[in-house]
Amino acid sequence: MMKKKIVIAGGTGFTGKYLTQQFIAAGYDVLIISRQPNHVNWNNMPAISDALENAEMLINLAGKSVDCRYNEKNKKEIFDSRINTTQTLGEAVLQCKNPPELWINSSTATIYRHAEDRPMTESTGEIGKGFSVNVATNWEKTFFNFKLPATRQIALRMAIVLGNGGGVMVPMKNLVRFGLGGKQGSGNQMFSWLHIEDLFNIIVFLQERKNLSGVFNTSAPGPVKNKILMQCFRKNMKVIIGLPTPKWLLKMGAVLIKTETELILKSRWVIPERLLKEGYHFKYATIDGALKNILKENS
Repeated sequence: MMKKKIVIAGGTGFTGKYLTQQFIAAGYDVLIISRQPNHVNWNNMPAISDALENAEMLINLAGKSVDCRYNEKNKKEIFDSRINTTQTLGEAVLQCKNPPELWINSSTATIYRHAEDRPMTESTGEIGKGFSVNVATNWEKTFFNFKLPATRQIALRMAIVLGNGGGVMVPMKNLVRFGLGGKQGSGNQMFSWLHIEDLFNIIVFLQERKNLSGVFNTSAPGPVKNKILMQCFRKNMKVIIGLPTPKWLLKMGAVLIKTETELILKSRWVIPERLLKEGYHFKYATIDGALKNILKENS
């Protein structure tokens, strides 16, 4: 009997590696599409179609990191790396005789506007403006433009994923450790987040619920203000002092470390309305519980 198969596109980053481990532990063969050796290569369309043939699920995480300066070169790479890979995968799925039953494509919670006044849900959220939003809307448009009769399509509007040993946890811990773990900017901007274990569990939940498709906010139900987030970090790391970082200093620092302040200062207030309505139960619903778990693993 053939082993069950899942394909993860762009599976070489922090999130992809975690999902790969979990699916292998659950008894799946996992094939990775990337530009790295020993993986299915993005430039080989027949190999991509072959990998997708008889797969239960395709998960697309591909895209250049947004943790960089938004100069023209990086903006083009951020845009193209999401749109072109999604287009390639759609064309490959269309070539399959027995395509994946489910295609889960990354999107981002940044698609919504800066929100300090009210939460954004799938039904009432307002799409924002600017470069990041333009990337997100075109990404989803490219994905849903494919009409795939045998494949369910789900876009995950993902909040910032928290987990051990990767993502934002490393820089955040360093800030706190060196006494710079106070509020950033006004501290009133909302921080939407998701524990990486819940991300895996949500994917399995959506795989099993064969009636579900479309857009899902993929974030914990307990977003917090930045000042509360930093307080929770200090508490769980047992650090008493946390100097605040004013906006002007963040802007200078962002230039030095080659990133953008949007990643810290944009207020992302996102609620997973559809997941809650469909009965998904979050393992980590509070930031305190999530940080306690991750920082304990790391100590």
